[in-house]
Amino acid sequence: MSKTMTPETDDGPDTDDDKRGSDFVVAVARGMSILECFTSPAAVKQQGRMTLTDAAKLTGLSRGTARRLLLTLKEINYVDFDGKFFWLTPKLVNLSRGFLMPRGLGDGSSAILHKLTEELDESASVGILDGAEIVYIDRAEIRRIYSSRIVNGTRLPAAYTSIGRVLLASLADEELNRWLSAHPLKQLTPNSITERDRFWQEISRIRSQGYAINDEELEIGIRSIAVPIMGANHRITTALNASTVTARHSVDDLKNTFLPALQKAAEKLSQTMGW
Repeated sequence: MSKTMTPETDDGPDTDDDKRGSDFVVAVARGMSILECFTSPAAVKQQGRMTLTDAAKLTGLSRGTARRLLLTLKEINYVDFDGKFFWLTPKLVNLSRGFLMPRGLGDGSSAILHKLTEELDESASVGILDGAEIVYIDRAEIRRIYSSRIVNGTRLPAAYTSIGRVLLASLADEELNRWLSAHPLKQLTPNSITERDRFWQEISRIRSQGYAINDEELEIGIRSIAVPIMGANHRITTALNASTVTARHSVDDLKNTFLPALQKAAEKLSQTMGW
């Protein structure tokens, strides 16, 4: 039996009626805001499912507008619907391929990441820099009793992740200065570097040694190590890391055991990009 919704009236004005110029299409922006809702904590708690009320609340759109957008996305097979909940379909994966494949990420990179996690018995991730944050775009996770909060699409502050430090170290000094001015350092844990001079010292160390270690600067009990993935013209836009809990591995373990494995995997990932 087909899933349909009962008709609803548009019960209020939309809050994003934004005039950004003649080339800005509000309907497209609203549709994308609907899709982004599926990564919200509310949707994650419901196994990636979302009600019409959830969508309207999260986007600030009226229920009527949210309903039309969701049903349009269902009609073109980007979401599905069971009469109460909406959820994303695998068709969204095809869109991500347009971003991942030019960066050498996909089936080949997943195999490299999974082999790395098996070798280290720890989770490994690939991330990019996006403003003040890094975004995880590929990940292989070791299943343990505790559950990691990190999945593809997770964002974390760049200044306090090993991936972020590697990518920030790849920026020119002038560009990094602008970045630091736009994104002031914050105290996330007692270990977090908050002084700009100390941060620059750490960046210089990363540039010299070719890797970054985060030792409980983002979260107490967690440490990680990252290396760059070389791209076209020796540009660095992605980085690879492995993370662990402090009770299981020391900083020396990261340097002596994790680092060689990460460097080898990063070279293979670079080769999948054709460099």
